[in-house]
Amino acid sequence: MQDPSDSMEIAEPEESGRTDTADSPVEDDSTSTLLVEVLPGVAVVAGEVPPDLKPDLIDFGIVPAADRKQISAILASIGNTATVAGNLGNAFASVQGLHRLGHTTQALLRSGATLAVKDGANLGTVMSSGRIVHQARLVPVTAASKASIAASVGPALAMVALQMMLNEVSGLVRTNLAVTNQVLTTVRKDQWAELTGLVAVVDRAVDQAREIESVPASLWDNIAGSGALLQKQLELYQGNVRAHVKQIGRTDARAHREYLQTNAEVIAFDVRALLSSLNAWTGYHALRAARARTAGREDAAEAQYAEVIARDTRVEFDSTLAEMTSLVDALVRELRLTVELRDPDAWPLSGKRKDVKAARETSARLLEVIEPLADALHPPIPPLNAPDVICGPKSLDPEPYLRVLRWLFEDGEALRALGFPEQLDDDGPISAIVGGAMGIFAAAMDKTTDRTLVAVTDRRIILATTNTLLEQAEIHQDIPTDQVRYVRAPTAPDSSSRSAIDLITRDENIRWLFHADVDNTQVAALAAVLAESMTIPDAERDELQRRRHPSVESAGTGPTGPAGLEATKRAAE
Repeated sequence: MQDPSDSMEIAEPEESGRTDTADSPVEDDSTSTLLVEVLPGVAVVAGEVPPDLKPDLIDFGIVPAADRKQISAILASIGNTATVAGNLGNAFASVQGLHRLGHTTQALLRSGATLAVKDGANLGTVMSSGRIVHQARLVPVTAASKASIAASVGPALAMVALQMMLNEVSGLVRTNLAVTNQVLTTVRKDQWAELTGLVAVVDRAVDQAREIESVPASLWDNIAGSGALLQKQLELYQGNVRAHVKQIGRTDARAHREYLQTNAEVIAFDVRALLSSLNAWTGYHALRAARARTAGREDAAEAQYAEVIARDTRVEFDSTLAEMTSLVDALVRELRLTVELRDPDAWPLSGKRKDVKAARETSARLLEVIEPLADALHPPIPPLNAPDVICGPKSLDPEPYLRVLRWLFEDGEALRALGFPEQLDDDGPISAIVGGAMGIFAAAMDKTTDRTLVAVTDRRIILATTNTLLEQAEIHQDIPTDQVRYVRAPTAPDSSSRSAIDLITRDENIRWLFHADVDNTQVAALAAVLAESMTIPDAERDELQRRRHPSVESAGTGPTGPAGLEATKRAAE
């Protein structure tokens, strides 16, 4: 899931020293913000909390008051070691809350980055909306200290982990509230009423536990009987979501798309219901664990049981969230692709125009209510910029293709080149005469001559026909770049001849022919990008070489080989 905010980022050493710039806050020991990572990606915050950081500060919620004191005490003992200035240890005597560390900070911590140090703590900066708002210190915790923390306050940290899960799913529920108002008038209204009753009971208990920083017996008794009902609701909507995931996982792209378009509102409801049931289920088990922690003051088995609850809840939480993310990703990708389909006026038949227009309008409405949740679960692919290499007619506008390709790309995939060779016949290279006639016919029918789209990324080569891509968002083939064996760009005999590129892959030979008005330098540039992937793996080379050995042996021992000829000669004598 995407972090709500990457607000705590650590500067590189040379950046950390630049505290005299206008954008950098002035170091002030009395107002320093201290952070220490106690769980992967989770830091405890102590000291002065700047106003810009407060919206990202997560309260301890259902973590019992006694556990909070334990965490403060162990962190203060670490802060008072000889390597850290005494006032840092004092600051941890009263912790302020929890903070989710950004991806950049976590990466630096994992890589062992060397940071500027002052009073035994690593200097960093608190970022908000892309600007520096405060200086912070990330207190280093050694492996020995981590072991000490785990041994001393392991059960308390288990409660912190539960609170972070509860905070995460509660945020998603708030993000997706609009879905309820849009679809519940016609979809599964009775089911929703049953679920919301349970959710309200657990939410109220969680709020009360947060207020009193404890889970007394009377509070727990009020919800103790809800466990089986909550499990039933969670399993119901998990089953619904898994059924949706199974349907959209079918290899038939057309059936996949039709299912999503037909069931989009039901999917939106099931995702919303699964979020709500997961939120209530997580809250219930957080209260259950907190109750066990209270009993654990006098019973070691109860304290251990609280850790078991936290562990099992994390496993179920992560699995459910992953399934939901997969489903929402697939749904939103199809909705976004449908919105980007070519304008209905480009369709030759009025019925088709109406169908496309209706699909686009429906998709746009659903996107309004589910897109915020999708972006929170998984950051969207950024818009694609036109690559430096575009090999096609001068009049061609790449923007419509880029808008569709964006939603077909994987995370982090980079577009390196676009090519628009002439459309090939089904049985091989295009015939100049027939292909020309078909091109004229296609232009008359579709208002756009059909071509082959070649999109080269850092991972694969995507092939599609241009009209099919723009009208149906479908690709014909993608070839991993590690399957490229050889690339050839034969020189055209004269200026009126069409340029060509031959691509030899592990499994096939492909030839692309380009229109005469495509500049040869563009063709050469596309070929150069493709050629960067040329390679023959050692395994393939060895296999080809092994194939020749049996024939060599046969030539040496068979009747036509040297030995066979010598035997025949002796027999004749």
